[in-house]
Amino acid sequence: MSEPTLYRVAVTGSNGQLGKEIAYIAPAHPRFQFHFLSKEDFPLDDEQKIAEWLNRNPIDYFINCAAYTAVDKAESEKEKAYQINAIAPGYIAGLLAKKNIPLIHISTDYVFDGSSSTPLTETAITLPVNLYGASKLKGEQLVIKNNPRSQVIRTSWLYSSYGNNFVKTMIRLMKEKETIQVVQDQQGSPTYAADLASAILNILESGKCIPGIYHYSNEGETNWYAFAMEIKRLTKATCNVIPIPASAYPTPAKRPAYSLMDKTKIKRDYSLQIPDWKTSLALCIELLKKQ
Repeated sequence: MSEPTLYRVAVTGSNGQLGKEIAYIAPAHPRFQFHFLSKEDFPLDDEQKIAEWLNRNPIDYFINCAAYTAVDKAESEKEKAYQINAIAPGYIAGLLAKKNIPLIHISTDYVFDGSSSTPLTETAITLPVNLYGASKLKGEQLVIKNNPRSQVIRTSWLYSSYGNNFVKTMIRLMKEKETIQVVQDQQGSPTYAADLASAILNILESGKCIPGIYHYSNEGETNWYAFAMEIKRLTKATCNVIPIPASAYPTPAKRPAYSLMDKTKIKRDYSLQIPDWKTSLALCIELLKKQ
């Protein structure tokens, strides 16, 4: 009997929500040997170090979870946002193309302008309303242009038991305050990073990293206020949650009013069963209660 082939996989953003969720389930996928790369191991603002690492370490797949995700800060840190979200991924894609290595690159629903009223497919027109979204869209374009084996996965409203996110912020605020206000007029779907991690490893296990763009979020549709109310229900919080329009909570970066994505393509191509957002939120909150 010959030993099964080991596939080597590099994962950037190892300290982020998605990177940590991939690391958590990695042991259940013994055919893959993972290199989890932090900012220090693989600085996205240093092309020489990027090239040196890729020359030193033979890999079979590259998953780019690293991103500049400070949506409001991006408005004043344009160069940094573009460097991390666009220039570096494009550069990595080009280096991988020379070695014929597939790249899975994580992107965002914020590439859309929010004017749709029906779930957005992968071919829907992109028109970001903020700098973060613009930097991520440029990253998608460069990755696809520089490496024909690139797969882009757009996701939305990512949360996890790791890192900082809306779910953990709401739980904290509901403990600290008697009343909080949450925006009600932005529609979309949350994504439990553990579910997305599982989907990515299913893609690797399938052995077919199909190039192009895919959408992934949890099933169902909600808004930030209804999302907060579900968090309140699951945590039995007594805080008063008041719905407000986005116009009452101005932020440096505008958000799309509607960014619900159609997941038909990824479900079809990879036979994925995607959980409903409420089911996954309940699982995450149970985990947080144990911590």
